[in-house]
Amino acid sequence: MSTNTMSLVKKELKSFFNSPIAYVAVTGFLLFTSIWLFYLQHFFANNVASLRSYFAVIPTVFIILIPALTMRIWAEEKKLGTMEVLMTLPFRETELVMGKFLGVTFLLLIMIILTLPLPISLTFLGDFDWGQIAGQYLGVILIGIAGISTGLFISSVSTNQISAFVSTLLILLLLTLINQVNQVIYMPIWLASLFNYLSFGYHFESFMKGLIDTRDLLFYFIVTGLFLYLNMEVLILNKWK
Repeated sequence: MSTNTMSLVKKELKSFFNSPIAYVAVTGFLLFTSIWLFYLQHFFANNVASLRSYFAVIPTVFIILIPALTMRIWAEEKKLGTMEVLMTLPFRETELVMGKFLGVTFLLLIMIILTLPLPISLTFLGDFDWGQIAGQYLGVILIGIAGISTGLFISSVSTNQISAFVSTLLILLLLTLINQVNQVIYMPIWLASLFNYLSFGYHFESFMKGLIDTRDLLFYFIVTGLFLYLNMEVLILNKWK
């Protein structure tokens, strides 16, 4: 990681924690997922040593959480007029995009790390499959970074934070749940397969079972790389306007 990229990562994290954004996001995420597991899914009443229901809701939470984290990343720079300043600094577009991306990713990782006390504290209640839990955590991280790269790209082409939030939410909603269309209406096998392949949620299912499929890994890496590349292209285009 270059010095320029690291300086941007620090700037983004400082910006998050100097405002209520990080605290509200972290608290809301931990609170909602805990309520979901213990009160809405009746974890103790089920008497099953599994956290599948806990991890299953996280992609849906990300549909709202990630747009809230990424909407300001580029849109706010435009609003404050600091976008032009950034573009005149001796930073490559790769460094700018990766700095922003890693800043949000580190915040997401902090949230995920803060969930670790939950499975650890429940170990005395039963024989949990830690291999499965490790796979579920990996899946959460991968779907999270894919969502962040998507949100960053949308923020880079949005005129304000509200439009960035709404657009990212709608696109993540579509990408996460598009495979569910197969269960609602009949469609040709090739179209159903296409919807499955494009779905964040579909590729998350293997990780939910504790299985690490290289095809699912490749999918998330391709999506993340694609949207980061598109983000860089937007910056290059803006520089030459």
